[in-house]
Amino acid sequence: MTTTSQKELFRFLEDRFACAQACTECARDCATRASLVDPDGTENQELVRRKGIMCAEVCDATCRVLSEQNQVDEEIIRVQVEWCRQVCLESAQAFDTHSGAGQTAESCRACARACTEFLATLD
Repeated sequence: MTTTSQKELFRFLEDRFACAQACTECARDCATRASLVDPDGTENQELVRRKGIMCAEVCDATCRVLSEQNQVDEEIIRVQVEWCRQVCLESAQAFDTHSGAGQTAESCRACARACTEFLATLD
């Protein structure tokens, strides 16, 4: 029989892995989207490109923090994941305004949801 603490540990590890995986997927999608935007384009295109680059970098950093086992304390993890969640939501809004970026916006929202779910396990 599994104890409550074991169930909590399993949920924590599963949510941590799901968050790291969502961060990886989001980073890849954002980097791809940013590379498709004309660097000499309109102001909106520049915003989408910058948001894509920033989101890719933050998601990549978050995935690394989540993969570092016990080498990072809980408060650092919490701050990093919250930052990632916020950047993903902001990026999704920017991608909503850019033609053809719907899949990237959804990837950002999925990452933000995974971050939210993981943060809930830290409470």
